[in-house]
Amino acid sequence: MHDLVIRKGSVLTTDGVVEADVAVDDGSITAIGSVADGGRVEIDANGSWVGPGLVDIHTHLREPGQEWKEDIASGSAAAAAGGFTAVVAMPNTEPTIDSGHLAEYIKARGADVGLVDVSPAGALTMGRAGEHMAHIDELWAAGARIFTDDGDSLADASLLRLVMDYVAQLGGVISQHAVDADLSSAGFMHEGHVSSRLGMYGIPGAADDVVIARDIDLARLTGARYHVQHVSTERSVGLIAAAKSEGLTVTAEVTPHHLMFTDVDVATTNPDFMMMPPLRSEADRKALVEGLRTGVIDAVATDHAPHAAIEKEVPFEVAPNGVLGLEWAPSVVNMTADLDQAAFFDRMSVRPARIAQLDDHGQLLAPGLPATMVVFDPTAEWTPTRCVSKSRNAPYLGLALRGQVRATLLRGTMTGGTER
Repeated sequence: MHDLVIRKGSVLTTDGVVEADVAVDDGSITAIGSVADGGRVEIDANGSWVGPGLVDIHTHLREPGQEWKEDIASGSAAAAAGGFTAVVAMPNTEPTIDSGHLAEYIKARGADVGLVDVSPAGALTMGRAGEHMAHIDELWAAGARIFTDDGDSLADASLLRLVMDYVAQLGGVISQHAVDADLSSAGFMHEGHVSSRLGMYGIPGAADDVVIARDIDLARLTGARYHVQHVSTERSVGLIAAAKSEGLTVTAEVTPHHLMFTDVDVATTNPDFMMMPPLRSEADRKALVEGLRTGVIDAVATDHAPHAAIEKEVPFEVAPNGVLGLEWAPSVVNMTADLDQAAFFDRMSVRPARIAQLDDHGQLLAPGLPATMVVFDPTAEWTPTRCVSKSRNAPYLGLALRGQVRATLLRGTMTGGTER
């Protein structure tokens, strides 16, 4: 008898999509096909997609220093509920993850919790202050492969060039929060007809575009691997496409909220829609969806940003930026992007794992590989009413969603999903 058998799923394997059973023993996939023997645990996956566990390369776990919003335990549980088996934790904690011992702490806490693999991102600069390069060698030795001052854009082009040169020699990734601080500092939402109607100061799309254009030039100069966080504008998609066509090592991510919502939703002044970059126009949203479909945008990343109710339940203009995303990301992508099974897992698992250099994740299923995978029903309809996360700043609560995680497995152990 097998430890676990997933029955009659649509399985994404190294040989393509097949209708099959999947047997799991001792944390590994032991058979894909028609499995005659039973399992101590069995999952009926008829109508569901079975593929590699999802990978989020941009999540805020808030530990250390802001555990009232989220911690590695609650964030890992939220990730597992959403089908993720690996997350990259952003370094804008208190203290900032700018040194090796702090990155080691993040990795060790994730391993202790054991629900998902937690990889630390390292800061670009000390304290994310944009003045002095962080301890890149220490961070690399501790396992960081993505380097970012997320929450702030590194404005000093000379310093960014230096960091790019340094990280390029190691083989790491420069991941930029591509929002110009000067162009965005006075605004609260996308600059357009909705902001004009509300009488609210806006943030132009150029706030993103000018940073991305500059950084692509620096990536060309240094040969660095450059990753654009939370792309939000049509123009940015074009810049990234041009860089890729030139042969530069440029990748990009889009968030679930930028795929689903627009500045029209901000007219409700619900503080859950306060985020950076802001929700933009419908034309921008459509360009993001198309960029994800064509592969110009490589990955979906949640930018999961928990905030306590006392912080978020305030007037829109004074609310902190950020929205939850881990628990609903696959549903939102399923609804908005209309990807087939192979493209869905490519954008939510395979490519994100490659960007983050997580070799044990994002692997198409085959016997002998770790049983790190997700069972996702793309037709299931449901309405979320609660959060696994400590926080509740989620515009998805109360919305009818399509697509639901049945089971999340990390090396054969079920960590999340409705079957758990």
